[in-house]
Amino acid sequence: MQLKINRPICFFDIEATGINIGKDRIIEISILKIFPNENQEDKTWLIFPEIPIPPESTAIHGIKDEDVKGKLTFKEIATSIFNMIDNTDLAGYNSNRFDIPILAEEMLRAGISFDIKKHKTIDVQVIFHKMEPRTLSAAYQYYCNKNLKKAHSSKADTFATYEILLAQLEKYKNLKQDVNSLNVFSNHNKIADLAGFVKIDSYGNEIFNFGKYKGQKVIDIFEKDPKYYTWIQNSNFPLYTKKIFTKIKFKTFNKN
Repeated sequence: MQLKINRPICFFDIEATGINIGKDRIIEISILKIFPNENQEDKTWLIFPEIPIPPESTAIHGIKDEDVKGKLTFKEIATSIFNMIDNTDLAGYNSNRFDIPILAEEMLRAGISFDIKKHKTIDVQVIFHKMEPRTLSAAYQYYCNKNLKKAHSSKADTFATYEILLAQLEKYKNLKQDVNSLNVFSNHNKIADLAGFVKIDSYGNEIFNFGKYKGQKVIDIFEKDPKYYTWIQNSNFPLYTKKIFTKIKFKTFNKN
């Protein structure tokens, strides 16, 4: 069974110095681009993160400081990555919670405007957890009857993720094959900023998902307490989150 797509979709996986979206850096990214005619294109980059790779992270993905020494920085390859994913949809494993948010941070840090609204997203982990809660290696064994060799290698994980989605479409006949339906199914909650600090309520309003104004409309708070916006911009929130808050802030200007 094939995935029904009307435009290219990029399956991708990221290895990083850690899991802090705002502070950690990408050290490896692999992208598998699937075209509507079923042609494929793939590219893997090792990246110099400009900060040390902690031993606990190396223990997971096996990438050491010496492996990335002399490699290009993310800023130096950001345009190439952007061009590969531009006008495509995005898919990955736990990508909505980690890979996409940290990619957005790196893009913004490199001076490239990344807007998730231009992409439909499919998180294969969410589909897996809704159907058969487990890990990527277990998913690969369960759906594809294969052992995942070189787990936590971004290329191996990327190709395995694509195979798993195809197997999920084959196994679960009630799953629709088009990207729009899979995008809806593989998202847990409606969020505006990738990191989950801004949620979308049932009326389509952006609301705070943290702090003293949790559950309240962002646009109302920025009108009532404009210093809160300033505090957010000066605090250690992800760049993409700050970008979303700025867009909402501009809405208050348009209202006045």
